[in-house]
Amino acid sequence: MTDPEDRALASSFNRRAFIGGAAGAVALPLAAKAAGDANTTAVAADLSLPVDLILQINGATKSLDIDSRTTLLDALREHVGLTGSKKGCDHGQCGACTVMVNGRRVLSCLTLALTVQDQPITTIEGLSQGDQLHPMQQAFIDQDAFQCGYCTPGQIVSAIACVKEGHATTDSDIREFMSGNICRCAAYPNIVAAVKQAAPALSDEQKG
Repeated sequence: MTDPEDRALASSFNRRAFIGGAAGAVALPLAAKAAGDANTTAVAADLSLPVDLILQINGATKSLDIDSRTTLLDALREHVGLTGSKKGCDHGQCGACTVMVNGRRVLSCLTLALTVQDQPITTIEGLSQGDQLHPMQQAFIDQDAFQCGYCTPGQIVSAIACVKEGHATTDSDIREFMSGNICRCAAYPNIVAAVKQAAPALSDEQKG
């Protein structure tokens, strides 16, 4: 039979082996996480380095040297000097920052400038032809479709896209497809009227 002292030593050894193995199993993921955190920190540091960027804005080419995390809205306002697009909520909920990219309306506060490089961008500043206002701009004036005016640039750009998307055939459609643009002055009936006024002229442009 096995000596009691030998059994005690074997039992002690097994317990030590188990505890040591368990500790190692816990330590490895922690070490891996630490290494991953270090790598993440390194990547984050790289993201702050300036990058060369070319934006096509209102028919003009703009070369920028900016932080790679810069939003399109900040690039337009802070680096190009086009302040027509407004920073409202900065969370993509109010629509004040709406611009068009490739003819499609986007929320510039949620769009990285890098993602729209070399794509045609249209802001409120690019709508008029000299002293000749865009039909939608004129309609907003004719219909008194703004009060404080802060949301108006985004409303106008979004309204143009709404018409071109074919969503301006009824009042209910206009309200639905313009619902992403908030007017805190509640000029919504006048905005609908402005969209309806400008829609025929925009439809003629598309046909032409």
